[in-house]
Amino acid sequence: MIKPRALKIGDRVAIVAPASPFERDAFERGVDEVRRLGFEPVFSPCIFDRDRYVAGPAAVRAADLRAAWRDPSIAGVFCVRGGYGSAQLLPHLDPDEARRGRKVFVGYSDLTSLLVYLTSLCGLVCFHGPTVAGRLGGGERAYDRDSFLRAVTCPEPLGELTAPPVEALRPGEAAGMLVGGTLTQLAASLGTPYQFDPPRGCVLFVDEVGERPYRIDRLWVQLAFSGVLSKAAALVFGELPGCDEPGGEPTARAVVADLVRDFPGPVLFGFPSGHTAGPALTVPLGVRVRVRAGRRPGLTVEEAAVERAA
Repeated sequence: MIKPRALKIGDRVAIVAPASPFERDAFERGVDEVRRLGFEPVFSPCIFDRDRYVAGPAAVRAADLRAAWRDPSIAGVFCVRGGYGSAQLLPHLDPDEARRGRKVFVGYSDLTSLLVYLTSLCGLVCFHGPTVAGRLGGGERAYDRDSFLRAVTCPEPLGELTAPPVEALRPGEAAGMLVGGTLTQLAASLGTPYQFDPPRGCVLFVDEVGERPYRIDRLWVQLAFSGVLSKAAALVFGELPGCDEPGGEPTARAVVADLVRDFPGPVLFGFPSGHTAGPALTVPLGVRVRVRAGRRPGLTVEEAAVERAA
């Protein structure tokens, strides 16, 4: 895996809008937070474009992202928000540009399409972390500042990431490359030229929001039939907020526990990255992690995600 150059204080970071439109107030709050973190946010006027439910034509959104990859003055790429539309960019992108650029790329939710593109097709480490108009705009109540900054600036492993909500659904311990993202986007990629194709022995992280339990079941079955699940040595589920059945039963947790009852490796549930009820952790995708599902369940990042900038 190719690792991006570590960000440092004063670096210019490009803000791009690969998916849905966004509220200007939320955007401004997020930009202010980027500045508080010590980075210089730069963006093109095209990110304010609107085309129905996406932030402008796909070719324009892709060109803006590619320009950031090519620009030697840009050290990282932060996305404004998820929503819908990231997959539309994929035919317009150039994997060689992404590899040569070696830029920190941060996003989650619908941006899973781009995270999969970068890890599976480009061989690049990237980051499942906050968006500008989303969790960055919400400040420290919405994202974990420590894990974010250490992930993108420190050429050392993040180490142990253990949070109180995490519980073990299946016991054991396993290590492998961390990959994944939002379940809907992982499943939607299958059968396309941009499909999610994780390495054997991976640790599969699964995030989701607002999908009822039967939909979680359906998407999981699709991953199983595709052979993706047979490649995983461990599973790490997010909190899955809004995924319980209206009325409370069944819960998403109960359905997941049933779906993984025969999985041979450790399984965690409630890992707070992406869609969470509290501050979201930032985790690197494409590096080695270790999963422990015992008395003190958690995840340890054993490999640095960035390389020291020259």
